[in-house]
Amino acid sequence: MIKVEVGLNHFLAISVALFSLGLYGVVTRKNAVMVLMGVELILNSANINFVAFSKFGNFGIDGQLYALFVIILAAAEAAIALAIVLNIYKRFANVNVDEINNLKE
Repeated sequence: MIKVEVGLNHFLAISVALFSLGLYGVVTRKNAVMVLMGVELILNSANINFVAFSKFGNFGIDGQLYALFVIILAAAEAAIALAIVLNIYKRFANVNVDEINNLKE
Protein backbone atom coordinates (compact mmCIF):
# COMPACT_ATOMS: atom_id res chain seq x y z
CA MET A 1 0.00 0.00 0.00
CA ILE A 2 1.40 3.33 -1.06
CA LYS A 3 1.07 6.07 1.47
CA VAL A 4 1.01 9.57 0.01
CA GLU A 5 1.57 12.41 2.40
CA VAL A 6 -0.37 15.55 1.64
CA GLY A 7 1.91 18.54 1.65
CA LEU A 8 1.70 22.26 1.19
CA ASN A 9 2.00 21.94 -2.58
CA HIS A 10 -1.20 19.89 -2.73
CA PHE A 11 -3.14 22.57 -0.89
CA LEU A 12 -1.66 25.27 -3.08
CA ALA A 13 -2.58 23.36 -6.23
CA ILE A 14 -6.20 23.02 -5.09
CA SER A 15 -6.25 26.67 -4.15
CA VAL A 16 -4.92 27.71 -7.55
CA ALA A 17 -7.53 25.55 -9.26
CA LEU A 18 -10.37 27.06 -7.20
CA PHE A 19 -9.06 30.58 -7.73
CA SER A 20 -8.79 30.02 -11.49
CA LEU A 21 -12.32 28.62 -11.71
CA GLY A 22 -13.66 31.51 -9.64
CA LEU A 23 -11.87 34.10 -11.73
CA TYR A 24 -13.12 32.43 -14.91
CA GLY A 25 -16.65 32.55 -13.51
CA VAL A 26 -16.39 36.22 -12.59
CA VAL A 27 -14.94 37.27 -15.93
CA THR A 28 -17.03 35.18 -18.31
CA ARG A 29 -20.47 34.97 -16.73
CA LYS A 30 -23.18 37.53 -17.33
CA ASN A 31 -25.60 36.34 -14.66
CA ALA A 32 -25.06 38.17 -11.38
CA VAL A 33 -25.69 35.03 -9.31
CA MET A 34 -22.97 33.17 -11.22
CA VAL A 35 -20.59 36.07 -10.66
CA LEU A 36 -21.31 35.83 -6.93
CA MET A 37 -20.56 32.12 -7.02
CA GLY A 38 -17.23 32.91 -8.68
CA VAL A 39 -16.40 35.38 -5.92
CA GLU A 40 -17.22 32.71 -3.34
CA LEU A 41 -14.82 30.30 -5.04
CA ILE A 42 -12.09 32.93 -4.92
CA LEU A 43 -12.71 33.50 -1.20
CA ASN A 44 -12.63 29.75 -0.56
CA SER A 45 -9.27 29.49 -2.31
CA ALA A 46 -7.97 32.17 0.03
CA ASN A 47 -9.32 30.18 2.98
CA ILE A 48 -7.46 27.07 1.84
CA ASN A 49 -4.27 29.10 1.66
CA PHE A 50 -4.81 30.52 5.15
CA VAL A 51 -5.38 27.10 6.67
CA ALA A 52 -2.52 25.47 4.73
CA PHE A 53 -0.02 28.11 5.73
CA SER A 54 -1.31 27.91 9.28
CA LYS A 55 -0.59 24.17 9.31
CA PHE A 56 2.68 24.06 7.38
CA GLY A 57 4.04 27.47 8.24
CA ASN A 58 4.91 28.52 11.69
CA PHE A 59 2.01 30.91 12.11
CA GLY A 60 0.10 29.12 14.86
CA ILE A 61 -3.66 29.42 14.82
CA ASP A 62 -3.76 32.83 13.12
CA GLY A 63 -4.46 31.37 9.67
CA GLN A 64 -7.50 29.52 10.91
CA LEU A 65 -8.82 32.68 12.55
CA TYR A 66 -8.35 34.60 9.31
CA ALA A 67 -10.19 31.82 7.46
CA LEU A 68 -13.07 32.07 9.95
CA PHE A 69 -13.13 35.84 9.41
CA VAL A 70 -13.25 35.33 5.63
CA ILE A 71 -16.12 32.84 5.98
CA ILE A 72 -18.10 35.35 8.04
CA LEU A 73 -17.29 38.09 5.54
CA ALA A 74 -18.34 35.86 2.62
CA ALA A 75 -21.66 35.04 4.29
CA ALA A 76 -22.40 38.71 4.86
CA GLU A 77 -21.34 39.56 1.31
CA ALA A 78 -23.57 36.84 -0.12
CA ALA A 79 -26.58 38.01 1.87
CA ILE A 80 -26.18 41.63 0.81
CA ALA A 81 -25.38 40.79 -2.79
CA LEU A 82 -28.34 38.44 -3.12
CA ALA A 83 -30.63 41.12 -1.73
CA ILE A 84 -29.29 43.55 -4.34
CA VAL A 85 -29.72 40.95 -7.09
CA LEU A 86 -33.32 40.28 -6.01
CA ASN A 87 -34.12 43.99 -6.10
CA ILE A 88 -32.51 44.31 -9.53
CA TYR A 89 -34.57 41.37 -10.75
CA LYS A 90 -37.73 42.87 -9.30
CA ARG A 91 -37.12 46.16 -11.13
CA PHE A 92 -35.63 45.00 -14.44
CA ALA A 93 -36.75 41.32 -14.66
CA ASN A 94 -33.17 40.52 -15.59
CA VAL A 95 -29.94 39.89 -13.68
CA ASN A 96 -27.42 40.05 -16.53
CA VAL A 97 -24.69 42.40 -15.39
CA ASP A 98 -23.94 43.73 -18.86
CA GLU A 99 -27.56 44.66 -19.60
CA ILE A 100 -28.17 46.56 -16.39
CA ASN A 101 -26.53 49.86 -17.14
CA ASN A 102 -29.22 52.30 -16.14
CA LEU A 103 -29.00 52.07 -12.35
CA LYS A 104 -28.56 55.85 -12.15
CA GLU A 105 -32.15 56.44 -13.28
